[in-house]
Amino acid sequence: MKAAERQLRIRQMLEARDFVDIETLCRELEASESSVRRDLDLLETAKVLRRVYGGAVSQQQQPKVFEAPAEAVHQATEKDRIARLTASLIHDGQTVLLDGGSTVAAVARELAVKSLHIVTNSLPIAERLESLRNIELTLTGGYLDPRHRVLLGPFCEQMLSGIRADVVIMGIGGISEAGFTNNNTLVVGSEQKMIEVAARTIIVADHTKFGRGGMIPVAPLSAASVVVTDSDIAPEHVELLRSQGVEVLLA
Repeated sequence: MKAAERQLRIRQMLEARDFVDIETLCRELEASESSVRRDLDLLETAKVLRRVYGGAVSQQQQPKVFEAPAEAVHQATEKDRIARLTASLIHDGQTVLLDGGSTVAAVARELAVKSLHIVTNSLPIAERLESLRNIELTLTGGYLDPRHRVLLGPFCEQMLSGIRADVVIMGIGGISEAGFTNNNTLVVGSEQKMIEVAARTIIVADHTKFGRGGMIPVAPLSAASVVVTDSDIAPEHVELLRSQGVEVLLA
């Protein structure tokens, strides 16, 4: 197949899927990886697509980009690394619960190239993913917290009680020997329910969340399957988590 034919076929594939990965392109185009990468570079220059990790997304129908809250700027580099590493743990076809917060929002951005069913109580995350054809999106319902733009309370928890998820990805207010904690009663209620209905819990938190506790307990450290954090975490916090059977991944 000539280069022009391959590039036309890539355009057609993106019209149908929004995202295509390198492996699929090589297989369907019967072309080498180097040829496919050259085609993607040319199409990106022509603003047909945007290169992302593992493949490309359509430039013709970009997903909405939500305004990052002011606190999202804090520890932005660490959160981006945490988000990329966390997204690598998620596989196509899974049902994923996403909590609110800036770190989880960064993870949602990385998950936008996968084929997933995502359930969230976060309006910013929902706005980020709503236009993607490869994402099935469900909002929990509940009381809208106008400050954090998340849905909380009894209706949210009731909805969560009726589902089962492969994994929950959750930010947290504080991590200490006492466990995972937060300061908002309604937030804690929804977080506890998410942990209850998910087969696996991934906590995402930069190093500043360690060694400090919130007012309300969310769960013991052993409730987490994995904690993804940055390399500035103190060694004693890593040892504490591992002593509770928690896998610690450093981004």
